[in-house]
Amino acid sequence: MSNVPTDLKYAKSHEWVRVSGDSAVVGITDHAQHELTDIVFVELPEVGRKLKEGETCAVVESVKTASDIYSPVSGEVIEVNKTVVDDPALVNREPFGGGWFYKIKLSNAAELSSLLTPENYKAQTGG
Repeated sequence: MSNVPTDLKYAKSHEWVRVSGDSAVVGITDHAQHELTDIVFVELPEVGRKLKEGETCAVVESVKTASDIYSPVSGEVIEVNKTVVDDPALVNREPFGGGWFYKIKLSNAAELSSLLTPENYKAQTGG
């Protein structure tokens, strides 16, 4: 059973969002990292890049497969987590902590209402 923190919003494509004021931190869920298995490479978006909701913005490679990561919200990337580039396994160890991907300045906070609640995400993943 996957860990689904209750203070986050979730995308159907298995990204999580932690909102703080007019910005948010984005990463992939425990369910996603578990499905990927051992993550060996993470490519993050550039700081300053403007993302649209649902746009491919990062890539995660594991020993099994490569997966695109989609931005759950629109906005401008204001920070990336270089630690996961140097230590991709951190995403496996701490998907909701040190394994975050990027911070984004929200351009349309209304998009948050289309994300899943923890309960709905659990239902989607069978958790």
